[in-house]
Amino acid sequence: TALVNMYSKCGSLEYARKVFDKISDRNVVSWSAIIAACTQHGHGREALQLFQQMQLDGVVPNQVTFVSILSACASLGALDEGKRIHSLIVGNGFESDVVLANSLINMYGK
Repeated sequence: TALVNMYSKCGSLEYARKVFDKISDRNVVSWSAIIAACTQHGHGREALQLFQQMQLDGVVPNQVTFVSILSACASLGALDEGKRIHSLIVGNGFESDVVLANSLINMYGK
């Protein structure tokens, strides 16, 4: 996961994705890292696809995951997807998280 973050911060989403793809035992931290990397590099659709795959793999998103995926929704103008994610946030008991509340405001405001 540290390599995923490092490659992303160095501007190489391609290498970050290659490293992520080689991780055999992915957890919420590794998933969140690659979703954040995609979002930060303007690949919101890919971030949404990864978020969906993460859920299919049975990994439960955390606050960090939600902040990144809401940012992807905001940048894409994906309001319907953002509303679905908002429901997941409430369902996971994170509705009182201040950072997530700000991310929701940003998503709904765009």
